[in-house]
Amino acid sequence: QGGNNAGHTVVVDGKEYDFHLFPSGIINPKAISFIAQLKSRFSLYLMTGLKDWEKRLIISDRAHIVFDFHQAVDGLQEVQRQAQEGKNIGTTKKGIGPTYSSKAARTGLRICDLLSDFDEFSSRFKNLAQQYKSMFPTLEIDIEGQLKKLKGYAEKIRPMVRDGVYFMYEALHGSPKKILVEGANAALLDIDFGTYPFVTSSNCTVGGVCTGLGVPPQHVGDVYGVVKAYTTRVGIGAFPTEQINEIGDLLQSRGHEWGVTTGRKRRCGWLDLVILKYAHMINGFTALALTKLDILDVLDEIKIGVAYKLGGKRIPYFP
Repeated sequence: QGGNNAGHTVVVDGKEYDFHLFPSGIINPKAISFIAQLKSRFSLYLMTGLKDWEKRLIISDRAHIVFDFHQAVDGLQEVQRQAQEGKNIGTTKKGIGPTYSSKAARTGLRICDLLSDFDEFSSRFKNLAQQYKSMFPTLEIDIEGQLKKLKGYAEKIRPMVRDGVYFMYEALHGSPKKILVEGANAALLDIDFGTYPFVTSSNCTVGGVCTGLGVPPQHVGDVYGVVKAYTTRVGIGAFPTEQINEIGDLLQSRGHEWGVTTGRKRRCGWLDLVILKYAHMINGFTALALTKLDILDVLDEIKIGVAYKLGGKRIPYFP
């Protein structure tokens, strides 16, 4: 999933669920849900309205942990960008970028660290906290308080933690199973292929299935692209078909276009087929799920972005 920055609203039997980290399959009492090598936050105990969810949730021992100071730093970095450049990235301030920075710098801490030698974990946690305090002098971290909380979380999640690679291997090679991988964030938010720097910090295109789950490429079967009948975006960044007018307002209000995680209004515009084709180039969709077509019911005329011009000439690629 890449962290708890992406929100999924799922409605089942008239009941609405807002997911930030859980795979939406957690609603299905017959399905096992697996949080893999991406991110784990300890909001797991706030679940309401679902029975026995902890019996059907598995967490990979390799999942990186997002700490409270990662979230605080995320906010401080946004303030810095605004002050220095006059603009920010528009992150959800959930600590995702800083956690991926820790991961890439090889100073990150994972679930396996939390559940093994807690003294060693504490020492590394303190070192990481001090690194961030030296970079951000205004940052306040209650180190001992955090460690006390983390020790409590460790015992609560211990029964759910498994070796993630072996779990997936067994799922793929054992008795036949239906395996559905749910991605969060849109293709244009991919760290490598998205509208950089206005992206998330993970690979949310289909390659994330292999790198995030340890699934070999030959096991990737059907790839379903999910696309609205119009285009939306949360936060700043390029948006050629955006409608900053009554059309955009109508799509926003009729489509209930609010960011589940941030509460921010989504920017709305006509469907951009150039982006959709680009997403297909990278992901190789075998099918498309078109959603929210009914939101356009009240419009007499519907427009679609079909091509981009660069220097006055039509181009066949997404620039």
